[in-house]
Amino acid sequence: MGKTNEKNREIVIDAKGAIVGRLSTFVAKKALQGNTVVVLNSEEAIISGRKGNILKDYLSKFRLGHGAQRGPLFSRKPEKILRRAIRGMIGYKSSRGREAFRRVKCYAGIPEEYIGAERIQLRAKEPPKFITLNELGRLIKPK
Repeated sequence: MGKTNEKNREIVIDAKGAIVGRLSTFVAKKALQGNTVVVLNSEEAIISGRKGNILKDYLSKFRLGHGAQRGPLFSRKPEKILRRAIRGMIGYKSSRGREAFRRVKCYAGIPEEYIGAERIQLRAKEPPKFITLNELGRLIKPK
């Protein structure tokens, strides 16, 4: 049995300067433990790597669903890009994963109800080459 104080509580995370992959695994782990996880400033999370390579990867995902009758649909909004990354870490196809994914909320900026809330910072040392989710969303354009 796990500790009772670690379950069923709300965890507020500031994504400013956090690497998307590491942030996603942390959020997925906390959600699977039974916590409600709120991610703020998701547009300021970063993806490390060369800008051209990241754009090429995301453009291929984005264009995969457009022009078709069915998905997969890929959003340009930073909070939805982050939420999709978290979904991949949770394992949403199982009932436990779907339940955990419902407890994850991502916001661009900081909503009024979380202005004074205590936040966890997951900042890493800034990599030499990176792109923010806000910039990525602006650069992805359908053909």
